[in-house]
Amino acid sequence: MTETATSGADTDAATRPPADTAMEAVSTAEIVGRGNTDGNRLFKEWFAGLDRAAEEGRGAAYVFVMGSLTELLRCFDFPVVFPEINSLQTAVRHLAPELLNEAEDYGYSPDICGYVKADVATQLRGGTHPMGTIPKPAVTVCTNACNTYIKWAEIWERMYETPTFVVDVPGSRSAGEAFSTSDRAFANDRAYVETQLRDLIPRLEEISGVPFDIGRLRERLGWTNEMRRAWTRVLELNRSRPALFNALTDGTVYLGVANGLRATPEAAAYFRDLVEELEHRREQGIGTLPEELHRLIFVGVPCYPIFRRFGELFTEWGGVFVSSTYMHFASGGANAGPEYDLDRPLESLAEGLLAQTRAAMDSMFFQTDALLEMVDHYQADGIVYHPIKSCRTVSTGLADNRRAVMERRDVPSLFIESDMMDQRVVSEAQLKNRIDAFFEGLESRRLKSGTTT
Repeated sequence: MTETATSGADTDAATRPPADTAMEAVSTAEIVGRGNTDGNRLFKEWFAGLDRAAEEGRGAAYVFVMGSLTELLRCFDFPVVFPEINSLQTAVRHLAPELLNEAEDYGYSPDICGYVKADVATQLRGGTHPMGTIPKPAVTVCTNACNTYIKWAEIWERMYETPTFVVDVPGSRSAGEAFSTSDRAFANDRAYVETQLRDLIPRLEEISGVPFDIGRLRERLGWTNEMRRAWTRVLELNRSRPALFNALTDGTVYLGVANGLRATPEAAAYFRDLVEELEHRREQGIGTLPEELHRLIFVGVPCYPIFRRFGELFTEWGGVFVSSTYMHFASGGANAGPEYDLDRPLESLAEGLLAQTRAAMDSMFFQTDALLEMVDHYQADGIVYHPIKSCRTVSTGLADNRRAVMERRDVPSLFIESDMMDQRVVSEAQLKNRIDAFFEGLESRRLKSGTTT
């Protein structure tokens, strides 16, 4: 394999002494692939914990990935449930079609979010899920980051009479405002969010029966700081050539840990180990494909009904997703904003919630500049836009964004449509035709430019 452009290795492996080579081989065997293996294990263990909570009759905190406030909720010993994650798992495991049909028979429109309908059907089944039983909600906490969140929470209110709290997070007024922490408007918005958190805490104490402990919050924020530091490094490392992981497939594993285990020592340790693995891969020139031909950016949400095959439609052409907007907004802005200040934990939590939620929303609504930066930083050969039927929040404006990017940069792009949940609107044959044509164009450009791997 070729050496990466940013590798610190300065000696060709073929010239090293046999003993060093043997030691390197052992190290590679132990480290490479560890991120996916450990990530899947931790993810299953998290679901097993939810299953135990359901068996014990414990109520959970229902939250969403953008603005989850997991650090605060874990201080009250709530099991944390992410309904978006539950729903996408039903699609990956091919259970979504019957759940969508059940929800539509119950009265929900075919036009609304597939995540919502899969969750409704799961609730109607008593929480039965491919990964175990999902505990019922004791409390729901959400932000206004997605226009579906509040209406979704109202469903649980009706089903279970669950107390529901909405934290109103002011959005960015224009691109680039998310982290303007020295700006007076940001300070006012942060104070507004902090007031809401201070109002929320007594209610959480009442519901959980657990008194609030600022020391526990400080500890949780510290673990998230460690995780976020490593998460940022993970994204940076994939600028290497060849790419060290696939942002579509491997990235989804990383997201599962980043969300489900956020604010835990397990998540902090996992991402430290992941950075170690990726650093090793970079030093040894170990990419995610046998031969990397095309570096791509992914915009939108993956096609989970045929998730594995969807990825193969690109990798079969030597295409690898080096970055994605999904790893930004679906991480709740974990890569963005200042670290939590442990000397002022509650104020810093409000500041982080504001900055991270804004960043997550901006990666959908103000993404033109961000995409151009990705193209430059990751040396991308093309952008793949994937609007989906179920989610207007993610999909609205993607066609306009594509035109805006093309006006400013000569970068090929592909626009394909399917869904994150609904198999009925996914046509593998049509996707393959469009993707094949896209890669034929990329191949032609590559050959004309004389680019080699």
